[in-house]
Amino acid sequence: MLKVVTVKIEDIYVPTAHRKDMDQAEVDTIVDAMLEGEEQKPIRVRHGKGRYVLIDGNHTLEASKAVGEDTINTYIVQSRKF
Repeated sequence: MLKVVTVKIEDIYVPTAHRKDMDQAEVDTIVDAMLEGEEQKPIRVRHGKGRYVLIDGNHTLEASKAVGEDTINTYIVQSRKF
């Protein structure tokens, strides 16, 4: 079972592929839900080069930034071994 860990948003690196998949309408929907008090599920990150690397949850991360959050709940997962 994964443990929820609170991480500073500024410590999360968003890979270029995730930035390309950004849908502002989806971010806006999540922002509205957050402002209404709806709790969001944790995003997924992994450790990488002294920072966290986003795996899943880009829209939630962007919505958290938009509402002025400094931290976000995450699941820290293992990176794949190639």
